Amino acid sequence: MLLIIIAFAGGVFTVLSPCILPVVPFVFARSDKPFATGRLPFLLGLAGTFALVTGLGTAGLSGAAQFSEYGRWIALALFTVFGVSLLFPESTANLSRPLSDLAERFVSRSQNDGATRRIGSAISLGAATGLLWAPCAGPILGLILTSAALHGATWQTAVALVAYAGGAACSLAVVSGLGKRSLDMLKRSFGFGEGLRRAMGALVLLAVGAISLGVDTRILAYIPSGSTTVIEARLVSLVETRKLAGKGPQAARMMRVSMDAALPVQGHLPSLDGAATWLNSTPLSTDALRGKVIVINFWTYSCINCLRTLPYLKTWAQRYRDDGLVVIGVHTPEFGFEHDTGNVKRALADLNIHYPVAIDNDYTIWRAFNNQYWPAFYIADAQGRIRYHHFGEGDYSEAEDALRQLLAENGRRMRGDGPQPPVQATGAQAAANPTDVGSGETYVGYREAQGFASPQRVKPDTETAYTLPAQLPLNNWALAGQWNIGAESAVPGALNGRIAYRFHARDLHLVLGPAAQGKPVRFRITVDGASPGEAHGADVTSEGAGVVTSARLYQLVRQPGPVHDRTFEIEFLDPGVHVFSFTFG
Repeated sequence: MLLIIIAFAGGVFTVLSPCILPVVPFVFARSDKPFATGRLPFLLGLAGTFALVTGLGTAGLSGAAQFSEYGRWIALALFTVFGVSLLFPESTANLSRPLSDLAERFVSRSQNDGATRRIGSAISLGAATGLLWAPCAGPILGLILTSAALHGATWQTAVALVAYAGGAACSLAVVSGLGKRSLDMLKRSFGFGEGLRRAMGALVLLAVGAISLGVDTRILAYIPSGSTTVIEARLVSLVETRKLAGKGPQAARMMRVSMDAALPVQGHLPSLDGAATWLNSTPLSTDALRGKVIVINFWTYSCINCLRTLPYLKTWAQRYRDDGLVVIGVHTPEFGFEHDTGNVKRALADLNIHYPVAIDNDYTIWRAFNNQYWPAFYIADAQGRIRYHHFGEGDYSEAEDALRQLLAENGRRMRGDGPQPPVQATGAQAAANPTDVGSGETYVGYREAQGFASPQRVKPDTETAYTLPAQLPLNNWALAGQWNIGAESAVPGALNGRIAYRFHARDLHLVLGPAAQGKPVRFRITVDGASPGEAHGADVTSEGAGVVTSARLYQLVRQPGPVHDRTFEIEFLDPGVHVFSFTFG
């Protein structure tokens, strides 16, 4: 229920986001209509169509992206007719009749035939606006879409989308009401009625032209949306706090406990029977692990946050193996290539992981723990009771203190109570620089992409030519060359496809996959137009050269000096590479 309320609130706050600007002209153009037969049906059509189209996309239905793209062009055609009818009133009867007739087929006949036509036209125009509206992928909408991606399309996802769209419709209703008051005042004071009608028509046609040419996308790339993002992030934190509170009496405060006191019992260790297979071990069960202290770590091998926790897990597994500690990795994939057990096996070898790993491709163990995070730690005592957990990176010394305490409770004589030797980590597994990270994880696939700044609008699942903008704002990215942008990744259709990203962080990583049949793909990177030199990452040379040989995370930039805004660019010298997401540190 809390998610539904917050989704509605997130929709309301979209009125403060720059991404609402492209549809405002269409809303204003209906401001002079009666609320019941004009503005309300329009807003209902907008909310319903947005929820429907977005829901089809999250459900992963074949053709959903194409349906959305074709619907967008139909919507632009409808608004062209609408704008012309406002600009040239004498053509209204001829232009509006087909629209009204079409709408009337979907609206039940009533005694007031004129009202039926007006309502039908309003719903049709609202539906068209819903096809054109692309809200900023902020924290709240991202939470809804991520939940659908992880757990599949459910009634909760559907209701949350409807609530989000309903909240946006409510805020737009306020905008429309203010617009009506303003128009009425101008008409009474200056007699601008006919002139205002024509101005609205011109504004609608201008908006249609801007959207069809992608001008709106280019303009929005320069308008910050940080204020609404902060508000949404605070609302999302309420959901996360409620989830934590449901896991145990101490979960809501992230288990920042004093190790001088007994660790509280948060629940019993769920079953591990849902694993598709086990690597580095025979299948393990909860019952068979009784008498051992257990660390359960949810991870996926291309996640940078997960990779940076591995040095600690490997150290603990080796340091306390003889004291009765068992570390278990539960590999729950995010991207499609991570479902391939062969890829995971290669990752374990590359990452030097020897402790047991459960392959949780169906999210069975994930759901048994009611987990929501990569990475996540759960530490259970010898009786199979969860006594500590932590989400995300950090607090490693606290976690080690917890497992040492549980080993001591199990009768082990721990060697020394002081600080343990520091854990060594290199490459992508080295700790991030959290004090100066101004860029966040960015997906390239259209399902969760944001910050795309190429002048051309994204054409899902269709090979299209893209270009770089003249100026790239911070935390925006763009493509150059022929690219096919899919739901999860983008693939260049020819040689020399390029991606540019303006970022602020010490490290830049990119999740990449090779071409078909694992064919390697060569690439070259630059930072501010030059070879990276000393700022090169572990997977490239100082000249910026590298090769994609397997599907994984590649560290491309690690700056040794002060962190400033930089423009990163990567050029692929061979076709067929799969580009998934950027991460920073």
